Amino acid sequence: MFVIPAIDLKDGKCVRLTQGREDQVTVYSDDPVATARRWESEGADTIHVVDLDGAFTGTPRNLDWVARICGAVKCRVQLGGGLRSHEAVERALGAGVARVVLGTKALSEPFLDRMLAEFSNSIVVGIDARDGKVAVEGWTQKSGVDAIEFARKVSAMGANRIVFTDVQTDGMLTGPPLASIGRICVTVQGFVIASGGVGSVADVKAVQGLRHPNLEGVIVGKALYEGKFSLKETVL
Repeated sequence: MFVIPAIDLKDGKCVRLTQGREDQVTVYSDDPVATARRWESEGADTIHVVDLDGAFTGTPRNLDWVARICGAVKCRVQLGGGLRSHEAVERALGAGVARVVLGTKALSEPFLDRMLAEFSNSIVVGIDARDGKVAVEGWTQKSGVDAIEFARKVSAMGANRIVFTDVQTDGMLTGPPLASIGRICVTVQGFVIASGGVGSVADVKAVQGLRHPNLEGVIVGKALYEGKFSLKETVL
């Protein structure tokens, strides 16, 4: 399975933001569990869940919904958003997720070192880039850290998987940032999951066409919710 469907949670609903902006929200469903079941029935073996309330506030807000999703599907669930403490990571894993995505807090070397040492392959580093710099705090701020250099650094620290999101293309349906995805893939040793900009099956094929052996998949949200194509069309 190359396409990983996204479920972005805000106030217990499935939503999508445009370019990560909290004031540009579209609600697609008030039943995240049914949505997860739908994606699994269409062939997903991984679902990417983001706690948007957690991302903006710094503390997980939708773990009850996450636990219900994990209990309703057999496929792998990975969760990001507001996971900025050891307790938050433990609670997320306790809710049933297979992987936790660390974004803002991953910039803290001691914290990331500890999480990688303790939870190993359950840790994914989320690198959200705006103008080539790492965006943090729910994408509301740029850190000044170069995204490619940060990817190189966390890979050297032992991170085995990275989710790379181009914030400016996210939710735009205008095509993925192929050059940036390629640069990330050749920079790191572990797996890469791309995110942002996919609006068609042709876009999915374009990402696949990069043919980097460590490019594991691409996260798709808005295009699936708006029926631009179906998940079934992309099952290999």
